[in-house]
Amino acid sequence: MSPSLSAPQLHGSCLCGAVTYQVAGPFNMMVHCHCSMCRKHHGAAFATFVGAPLMGFKWLSGEDQIVSYVSSEKGRRDHCRHCGSVTPTLLKEMDLALVPAGNLEGDPGIRPQGHVFVGSKASWYAITDDLPQHEEFPPEFGVGGVERPVVEPREGVVLGSCLCNSITYEITGKPLRSANCHCSRCRRARSAAHASNLFYKLEDFRFTRQDAAIGDYRVPGAKYFGVSWCTKCGAAVPRVSKERNAVVVPAGALDTDPGLQPAMHIHVGNKACWFEITDTIPQFETAPPV
Repeated sequence: MSPSLSAPQLHGSCLCGAVTYQVAGPFNMMVHCHCSMCRKHHGAAFATFVGAPLMGFKWLSGEDQIVSYVSSEKGRRDHCRHCGSVTPTLLKEMDLALVPAGNLEGDPGIRPQGHVFVGSKASWYAITDDLPQHEEFPPEFGVGGVERPVVEPREGVVLGSCLCNSITYEITGKPLRSANCHCSRCRRARSAAHASNLFYKLEDFRFTRQDAAIGDYRVPGAKYFGVSWCTKCGAAVPRVSKERNAVVVPAGALDTDPGLQPAMHIHVGNKACWFEITDTIPQFETAPPV
């Protein structure tokens, strides 16, 4: 994968601002990852990472506020303990800083170069761009994926879980709304190009296992906006909103097909400059009409 010709220096942060960092280019890779672990960790349809030389990365604050979870023999997943945002991974053996693009401010000067692990992509997400697709990692990476158990579907029930399986849940009934949200809050919260959320009635949702604490962060000054995550593995989990009698479910964390695709793109006026919308789903500059 060819490096960016420019060498910008960008700042990044988690949703709550406790963890901040700067990373200097040239950025040498940018890929969308559709593996089930990335989808669960971010709660999004896919995760997007940029890579840069390790010497250009610097923590500015909050490095001691990062929780790390060993997700497999091949890797780990890091997140902010206060808001659950995914934080960068530093791979010293590869001289690489792997940064979630959704948390960067500004233009990295590079655009996505392909999709990896499309063999594991969400059934409800359709890839509509013309970027190269790889079933797992591209051959030049020289490594394979991690085999994960498949959750058997149940008639009339949508199942979901966190990455470490400490938190599981089930949903019945039809969603009230579904959307891809491109606002800066959602991008930081999911550490991705956009959030893909489903909204269900509270009565149609229940947790079936809670063997780890659920973190909850509400953006100061926001009427409703907040996120929830498993404090053990950092994976996004549904957020119960009692004041709205609803549950916001991160679609990427689902184990079985919810039976529909997101119905709209919202807040596209605030979308990431490096992400191009190529599908035909209706778009709205800000919030959708009520």
